[in-house]
Amino acid sequence: MSLLENATRAQITIDAPEESKLRTELETKTDAESERQKRYLHMRDLSRDEASPLHEVKKRILALPEFKNFDEVQVPEIVRADMSFDLFNFPPDHPARSKSDTYYVNDEFILRTHCTVMWYYYLTDAHAQKKIDNNEAIGVLCTGKVYRKDEIDRHHMNIFHQMDGLYIQPDSMGEISQDDLKTVLADIAKTVFGADVKYRFNDDNFPYTHDSLEMEIDKDGQWVEVLGAGLVQKSVLKNLDARLENYNGWAFGFGLERLAIISMTLPDIRLLWSTDPRVTKQLVLGTKFIEVSKYPPITRDISFIVDKTFEPNNYFDLIRDIGGDLIEEVELLDKYENAEKFGADKVSYTYRIVYRSSDRTLESSEVDPLQEKLYSETAKQYNAELR
Repeated sequence: MSLLENATRAQITIDAPEESKLRTELETKTDAESERQKRYLHMRDLSRDEASPLHEVKKRILALPEFKNFDEVQVPEIVRADMSFDLFNFPPDHPARSKSDTYYVNDEFILRTHCTVMWYYYLTDAHAQKKIDNNEAIGVLCTGKVYRKDEIDRHHMNIFHQMDGLYIQPDSMGEISQDDLKTVLADIAKTVFGADVKYRFNDDNFPYTHDSLEMEIDKDGQWVEVLGAGLVQKSVLKNLDARLENYNGWAFGFGLERLAIISMTLPDIRLLWSTDPRVTKQLVLGTKFIEVSKYPPITRDISFIVDKTFEPNNYFDLIRDIGGDLIEEVELLDKYENAEKFGADKVSYTYRIVYRSSDRTLESSEVDPLQEKLYSETAKQYNAELR
C-alpha cells in the first residue's frame, strides 16, 4: 500500500544558477584538481543507464507499492558546502568537511557527497512548498552520482551512486515509528535480494536522524551492511521551513553499487563501468558473476619522504589521474617517522600499486611509463624525496 494514496508521482529536475556558473568556470581551468573534477562530472550516471544493474536496482525500488506515488527528483551535483553539512547537523570538526575527504570546487561549493542534500532542494521547491501549504504528506526519492575521496581497492571508488528516500507527514496524521521504517527497508531488501533474504537491524547514529539504524543482510553466511536510515530530526526540517517543525517521518540512504555488488558477488567495482560484452551480459541482479578471465596483475612499489601535511586521499587522486581504470588497488606497505634521519616534520611512505586490466593482459611496457610519470609527479606535486 502506498504511503501517498492520493498523490501522483512527479519527475522534478532542479537546476541551480550557481551550478551552471561554476561548471562554466571549471571548464576554463587547467589545474590538476579542476581537470579531475571536470572528468568526474562528465562520467556517466549509471543509475540512468538502462543497461546498468544500478538502474535496475533503482527501477525495482521505484516500483515498490510504498513508493508508487513518491516524487522523483534530480538535484545539482555542485552544491553549497553549508547546505551539505551545517543543515544536516554535521559538527564543525566532522571528517567529511575536510578537503582530504571532499572535493571543493571553491571555498563555498563542493561536489555533492550525498544525495541527502536533495532535502534542501526539494523541500524548498515550489512543488513541495504547495504540499506544505496544504498540510499534505510528502514522499521523494533521489538517485545520482556522489563524490568522496577514498582509498583505492576492488570495492571502493571515489565516484559512486546513491539513492536517498524521504517521507514526512503532518503530526496530525500520526507519528511515524521505527517499526514503520523497518517495514519499508525490509521490502527494499526483498525486492533487490529476493523474498527469502535474511536481514537484521543494528542501532546506528546519523546527525540528521534519530532512532537511527543500519540494515545488514546475510550473504553466504556473513552479515553485510547495505544501508542506513532513521527517523527525521525535526530540527533539520525546521531549518528548511518553520512549518515543517510540525512534521515527522523517516529517511534512508545507500550506495547502489553496494547492493549490486552483493547481489552479483561482483569481484571488482570497476566491472560496473565496463563496456566489454563478456562482462556486461553478466551484469544481472541475482546472477553470480563468473570472471571472464583473471588477467595477471603487475605490481609496482613507490617509496618517498614527504611533509607531515601529506594527505593519502589526495595522493590516491593523483594515482587515479595517471593510471585510470588500470589501477586495481593501492596498498600501504609501510609508514614511519625518523626525526634523526628524515627530520621532525617528515614521514616516509611506501605504497604497492596493483595494475590490472579487466579485459586484457597488461605488458610492462604499458605500465612502466605510468609508474615513471607517478614518480615524477610525486616529486613535483608533493616536493617528495623518492627513495
